[in-house]
Amino acid sequence: MTHDPLALPDSPLAREVLDLVDRGLPPAIRNHSVRSFVFARLVADHRELQPGRDYDLDLLFCACALHDVGLGAVRATDQRFEVAGADIAAELLTRRGVPAAAVDAVWQAIALNTAVGVVERRGIIPTLTLGGVVADFIGDVPFVSDETAATVHAAYPRLQLGRALGEAIVAHVAADPARAPLFSAPAQIAKEYSTTHTTVLETLARSGRWGE
Repeated sequence: MTHDPLALPDSPLAREVLDLVDRGLPPAIRNHSVRSFVFARLVADHRELQPGRDYDLDLLFCACALHDVGLGAVRATDQRFEVAGADIAAELLTRRGVPAAAVDAVWQAIALNTAVGVVERRGIIPTLTLGGVVADFIGDVPFVSDETAATVHAAYPRLQLGRALGEAIVAHVAADPARAPLFSAPAQIAKEYSTTHTTVLETLARSGRWGE
């Protein structure tokens, strides 16, 4: 690791993104969103990828921090939460004059973040975003020391992430069933919850290296 694991970008774009997350998401999901970036950077370091050379740090922060923002109160739409969040991120980036190709990379990273097996083939920002999200859920990152992980979780506690995220998705779908198209992740999660009052997200988090 070549950087402070808790260091976040401090550009005007990154500050706006963080403010949006702080205002728009409940604490457990907000912390998960930031931790996903922290772990994404650790994944990048492990792969010997450098910001500025191999990927754009601000774009990675935007994609990770906003990947669940569609579940928040920023704006109500009839889209599944992944697409709603991707649209919010794209509008923010476009307003700030970010080039269309970069906007599209972030859009795909967020919109496809539940499409494992697809998102990894859409470029470095989508790949690292998924890597950060998965690392935060299940902790399959043996190159991250227990000491580093403890530092991250002390700064951004987990707060029963699996249950919080599952229940947020269920509530999002209940408010508008159009947000759970057939075969989508939101539809599957809502179906699981209706029969067991738990979801695969809670199971993954609880059984992973970090716990709930």
